[in-house]
Amino acid sequence: MPSFDVVSEVNVQEVDNAVNQAQKEIQARYDFKGTKFDLTFDRASTEIKMSADAESRLESILDILNSKLLKRGIELGAIEIGKREPAGGMMLKQSLKVKQGLEQDKAKQIVKIIKDSKLKVEAQIQDKQLRVTGKKIDDLQEVIALLKVQQNQLKIPLQFVNMRS
Repeated sequence: MPSFDVVSEVNVQEVDNAVNQAQKEIQARYDFKGTKFDLTFDRASTEIKMSADAESRLESILDILNSKLLKRGIELGAIEIGKREPAGGMMLKQSLKVKQGLEQDKAKQIVKIIKDSKLKVEAQIQDKQLRVTGKKIDDLQEVIALLKVQQNQLKIPLQFVNMRS
């Protein structure tokens, strides 16, 4: 029976490249000369950590980072922004988590969208991905088209992989 998987993955190397580009741009900017700031990416936990000595500078770092992520093809829906906290010594910190895989509630939402479409396919949640199976490849292609349209409502990037016939 034909099938495909729905996943939500982010290329970690591209995130690392975007953070490095953002660091270079921030170091070259005039408004950051002589100020304290930090921007790091932890590949193991897929977490971006930022800190700055003023709220406006932290906001600027986030804007620069977002632009670099978008240029590298990383959708901002895959980044979960944490709250700002004091870091001591008049510093503020904020962390951003790069989401990998479908979360359970998002997977259930996608299953509901597929079931509501009345297409003759079956969707099952498997760990951090969703397997969609059907008797006809045309039905599977309709599901892909439907999910691409619904992607903005779901607010997560989706990829369709492992198409088998």
